[in-house]
Amino acid sequence: MRVLKIILEGVTTSFRYPNFMLGVQPSYEMPPPATIYGHICSALGEWVNPADIQFAYRFTFERKLRDLEHIHVLAPSGGRLPGTRMPKVLEGNVNPFWREVLFQPRLTLYLNKPEWEAAFRSPRYPVVLGRSQDLCGYTDVRVIELVERGAAYFEHTLIPFDHPWKTAKGVVVTMPRLLDYANNRRPTFARYIILRQRVASDDDSVLYFGPPPQTYWVDPESPESAGKQMGLVFHTLA
Repeated sequence: MRVLKIILEGVTTSFRYPNFMLGVQPSYEMPPPATIYGHICSALGEWVNPADIQFAYRFTFERKLRDLEHIHVLAPSGGRLPGTRMPKVLEGNVNPFWREVLFQPRLTLYLNKPEWEAAFRSPRYPVVLGRSQDLCGYTDVRVIELVERGAAYFEHTLIPFDHPWKTAKGVVVTMPRLLDYANNRRPTFARYIILRQRVASDDDSVLYFGPPPQTYWVDPESPESAGKQMGLVFHTLA
């Protein structure tokens, strides 16, 4: 299977929980699929059909921090600025809150679109991941050939909740799967499993609900551990 392998690195990033607004904005520990789709479209410079995309990724960060941010909530006003004859048109308050930030993120993205290599080597818009101020850069972009193996390990990745195997080492989350930009950015959500610890396909902690996969897609360039290499679980957006 030929795929486009992209390595992205940055200083900070944050993936805000969309429905949490009580003085702190926690971050997902993995970029949601909707973020991956937006990132792809930013590199290409156009909205592409999400139904054609399959992707897998590995995401790590050095540590999680908290940053104090201010939101300026403004409303129309009248009169004059105190001590001046200047008209006052806006007034408001400063609302401080804590935001979780992931320090030194590193994303390895695998796309089923090797023909997009040129676009990622010369992205149309500034490379960011998460917020617009989280500037990043690509440190490697190239096409590789994945191989099929009978066993693999998985780590620092996102697993679909309906995947045939489960492990208690993962954390179940609900993430935005896709934003419909043709319909006022209406989001759709799905359940996933964030897997940060290393789990091998033959670990005792892995439980199969249904027939186990006969083979796994593996990155042949990944480090080897106990005779296995890193497996990839591909996601769809449709």
